[in-house]
Amino acid sequence: MEFVIKISQFLLSLSLLIILHELGHFIPAKAFKTRVEKFYLFFDVKFSLFKKKIGDTVYGIGWLPLGGYVKISGMIDESMDTEQMAQEPQPWEFRSKPAWQRLIIMLGGVTVNFVLAILIYIGMSYFYGDTFLPNENIKDGLLVESAVANKAGLLTGDKILAVDGDKIKTFSEISEKVLFGKEILIERDGSQSKINMPEDFLSQLMDSKEKGFIKLREPFIVVEVPDSSHNKASGIKKGDIIVGLNDFRGKYADEIKLGLEKFKGQNVSATVLRDEQEKTLPLQISDNGKLGLVYAASSTSKTLEALGYYNFDVREYGFFESIPVGLTKAKDKLSSYWDQLGAIFSPSTGAYKGVGGFKAIYDIFPSTWSWQVFWSITAFLSIMLGVLNLLPIPALDGGHVMFLLYEMISGRKPGDKFMEYAQMVGVFILLALVLFANGNDIYKAIFE
Repeated sequence: MEFVIKISQFLLSLSLLIILHELGHFIPAKAFKTRVEKFYLFFDVKFSLFKKKIGDTVYGIGWLPLGGYVKISGMIDESMDTEQMAQEPQPWEFRSKPAWQRLIIMLGGVTVNFVLAILIYIGMSYFYGDTFLPNENIKDGLLVESAVANKAGLLTGDKILAVDGDKIKTFSEISEKVLFGKEILIERDGSQSKINMPEDFLSQLMDSKEKGFIKLREPFIVVEVPDSSHNKASGIKKGDIIVGLNDFRGKYADEIKLGLEKFKGQNVSATVLRDEQEKTLPLQISDNGKLGLVYAASSTSKTLEALGYYNFDVREYGFFESIPVGLTKAKDKLSSYWDQLGAIFSPSTGAYKGVGGFKAIYDIFPSTWSWQVFWSITAFLSIMLGVLNLLPIPALDGGHVMFLLYEMISGRKPGDKFMEYAQMVGVFILLALVLFANGNDIYKAIFE
């Protein structure tokens, strides 16, 4: 069932993005009376799952879910239809249109991607509002259990105040900014200092296979007392919060774990919080520092706020209020992805190791259906698709835009033969990138 839910979200999101992106090319092409021969969701290599011709255009669904396309007459694209290009230009062909019209047609797809992301963020702000944890409300610092982050200088209890001079406003910003940051301003034991992060920090983190290097510090909440537990008869219950072991007190789970190490192999007097009252229970700690209990590794914002650990801000927006909020979210996400892309193309950072293909995209969808999460992921993927399509690689929209801008500035149009060769090079580069990204997925699935 989990697979069905994840694959359904993946295919729905991908299909929406592909159809709307190609519609961004289709509408201006039709507006400028340019013939569109095909409009396809997915690729129809050898055969189609469905197709129907309406007017001059064949609408269809291919069997290979690697994207989609519109085939515009008189345009050198991935179809490499050199036979048509050898004929005399016709007035309804792409190549016969003024450069400014061709530029609008080529920019239509990415324009739709960015507009779609903005609309989704506006809609989400209006319907769901925002729940976030202001950075100043993290009074006792963060949980940093990553050995790589510890080696770089970040420790549990540190408050991260700024990254590369940009003040941290909310908890949700921290992990992403630290991953790509160079200079981290922290507060530790009441004193501020700066940490210079290693250039290959992201590479080290991926090589270590550690998941989640910065988290909120949370209480040691018992969520299950297994029948096999050696502390089954101690009286401890689901929902109890362990806050002390003998004379050792700890507000957070990471502190209680230090206490377990300190008293391993011993019988202790544990202080637990139950219904806002402290109780004392006898617990036995095993030789390897375990209690035989299942504790919460992650609690909801409502639970953490109810227990008094953090104060979350909840904001609701009216329709007009949601517009600037959505625009800001789209801008921030675009800026963030651009930074990630810059890191990927800088070999010294090692960020290229984290590049993934379709499996990586599939994995980010949750195993339970949530429209809020679905739209959030779709908005990000729309920005990602827009940015990637603007890269100046022949065969991508950005490659066509690059040659069109050259034509408009110089007054000289690149020859058809040159464009054919450029398209072939572009297709080769794209295939190499697809193979690399999906090869990374396969490698991780086998060896990690």
